[in-house]
Amino acid sequence: MMRSTLFGALLLLLLSSLAGAASTSSEPLKIKSNELHADNEKKTAVFEGKVVARQGDMTLLADRVVISYGADGHELSRVEAFGNVRIHQGTRQAFGSHATYDNKARKIILDGSPKVLQGEDVITGKVITYYVDEQKSEVTGGPNERVEAVIHPGGKDAGKKP
Repeated sequence: MMRSTLFGALLLLLLSSLAGAASTSSEPLKIKSNELHADNEKKTAVFEGKVVARQGDMTLLADRVVISYGADGHELSRVEAFGNVRIHQGTRQAFGSHATYDNKARKIILDGSPKVLQGEDVITGKVITYYVDEQKSEVTGGPNERVEAVIHPGGKDAGKKP
């Protein structure tokens, strides 16, 4: 139970940071890329080429990041990261070829050989989904790809009953 809570917290911290859920942070969001294409009519901002987004101690790297805004142009509706997606925060890391945050559904999806690591612990599958409001996660496999979790026991008192 404790490991699933840690895994859920790991996904929340890493993947919701991608979505700007960390936007309540007082830290500025800094994004660097080779190109930026903003379309006010479509309410999108597309960052392309070696994208590096940082906020506090969280860093997102991807080939391309598309940010979509709501009708008012201020509320975030969706964030998608494409190609070589890597998210780092402290000892936590997430990898995949694609990540999506849907603000309305309050759901984060990491796919394309997704992998989430915290220290030596690793979770992989075909798709990793995190439901932000419920703080629950789901890892699915496929016909040729099973879910795999490698969890190392914690400290010297791991497994002892209180």
